[in-house]
Amino acid sequence: MTKVAETDFFILNCLNEGVYAAIAKPGKGAWSNAGFVDLGEEVLVFDSFSTPSAGFELRRYAENITGKRVKYLINSHYHGDHVFGNQAFEDTTIISTSLTKKLFMEKNVIGNLENEIDETKKYLNNLKFQIENSKEQIIQDSLTNQFNEMSMVLVDLPRLKLVLPTVIFEERLIVEGSKRKVELHCLGGGHTPSDTFMYLPEEKIVFMGDLVTENLHLPIFNPDVYISILNQVKEIDIITFVPGHGNIGNREQLISLERYILFLINSSLSALENNHTIDTYVSGFITPKEWTEWKGVNGIKNNLMSIYNFYSKANSTKG
Repeated sequence: MTKVAETDFFILNCLNEGVYAAIAKPGKGAWSNAGFVDLGEEVLVFDSFSTPSAGFELRRYAENITGKRVKYLINSHYHGDHVFGNQAFEDTTIISTSLTKKLFMEKNVIGNLENEIDETKKYLNNLKFQIENSKEQIIQDSLTNQFNEMSMVLVDLPRLKLVLPTVIFEERLIVEGSKRKVELHCLGGGHTPSDTFMYLPEEKIVFMGDLVTENLHLPIFNPDVYISILNQVKEIDIITFVPGHGNIGNREQLISLERYILFLINSSLSALENNHTIDTYVSGFITPKEWTEWKGVNGIKNNLMSIYNFYSKANSTKG
């Protein structure tokens, strides 16, 4: 891995000849990681960052470094920090699963611009209040990063245009160029209802989107499916992992996340078996040392609640 460039938004690393990972600088308007691959005659980009400004910068570097035009953009999932830069790739083929496109249309809606700006300013004021009153340093740092990232989104809001995927796939899609091929896989929904990752079989590199992140209490949509996805990814021959957030890593990032989710699953099931209410469970929970330094605006609390509620609902359905 070689650092080849640094911009206001990201640090660009060459992972292999023609394969690049753009690692977001915290609080600067990229928010999530992205990357691009030289296919031979054209370029494929994976995710587009959280602002048009960062998205245009990513495209500029992708085309300047390779000397080729971007033909494809992959949206790993619908969250804004991965797709709000799509307009920089409006003239390309944007690919996602059908469910990701549906969720993009339903969840990412910009109404009246003045109202959107006012609501974002209110949200930022609320974050500022939380930062000033937070007693935990890791929560304060997480809230500060959220504040900085949303401030950058606010700056770009007047020109933000939501650009939807134009080509959909379901479980697997191969994009092949004259130099190499990439595999797109969707094994279900763990972080969101539909999560895509990109695998380069010859280089043994994977761009995981938010299915793998570094030391982050990322939202969990379905813990059972999540574990199933991670188990299937473990069977793939991978050396290098590019997480959705955090530094480039290896298989240990996946193992660490699997350990975290399994702990939350077992902890929630135990609370339900002992008839603990969600309030009793969450208020009495002591975060194990392994995860006390993980970032997240609500720490581990949101995942405790979401996984508890997931199994509580599943149990009531069975009953």
